[in-house]
Amino acid sequence: MNLQKKIIKLLKVKPKIVPKIEIKKRVNFLKKYLLNHPYLHSLIVGISGGQDSTLTGKLCQITIETLRKETKNKNYQFIALRLPHGVQNDEKDCRDAINFICPDQVFNINIKNAVLSSEQSLKRSGIIISDHIRGNEKSRERMKVQYSVAAVKNGLVVGTGHASEIISGFFTKYGDNGTDINPIATLNKKQGKSLLIQLKCPSHLYLKKPTADLEDENPQKDDESVLGVTYNEIDSYLEGKEIDISSKKIIEQLYLKTFHKRNKPISL
Repeated sequence: MNLQKKIIKLLKVKPKIVPKIEIKKRVNFLKKYLLNHPYLHSLIVGISGGQDSTLTGKLCQITIETLRKETKNKNYQFIALRLPHGVQNDEKDCRDAINFICPDQVFNINIKNAVLSSEQSLKRSGIIISDHIRGNEKSRERMKVQYSVAAVKNGLVVGTGHASEIISGFFTKYGDNGTDINPIATLNKKQGKSLLIQLKCPSHLYLKKPTADLEDENPQKDDESVLGVTYNEIDSYLEGKEIDISSKKIIEQLYLKTFHKRNKPISL
């Protein structure tokens, strides 16, 4: 079995999907977990205004509404968190995503002061961080906040990472991948888009250029310019298709280079 086939098997990406079926499958996946853990009453997602958090948030809201209807338990809630660092450049998209999802609760928590305080504490000890490292600090601060809210609200922190990010390691270790459950992990970018179309999401939320938007010096820097390969190429690779040899090499190098990010801590 070659590396491409091994990766596809590991990440469980299907070559073709039926969006309606995949939506139902993911809602049932989340619903089953909550029913099996009755001390949990809420699902929590950080909403950035991009495709992935919009899709995850909508799946969570559908799940919670279904649970409330079926169990008559009003304690079930979906909580959306807005976690900007200062003023977010695509704030309108965030508001549009929230309006599309219609969460039960929304909390807006600005992480800028917390990130700045951490950076200044490091600096006083002689540790000067780069813009890239500061970006990772933002991601980990956002996850810390989500777990604080989860602790108060008896909640489950839901991840927004998809297979096209997972294969390339395009996430912050113990940041945006440090979640309890991930309903879209086996979808590639294109497939996630097809689910949003099925859910009648405003098109600008899934047609916008994907960006982690973590760097102060390069705000809204698009993912593909960092990766050196397009999501279309990554998606095709994950669907078992033949792609340009140079792009295939980049994808596999990214996968191997970021192997540690997908593994649990090493132990004896």
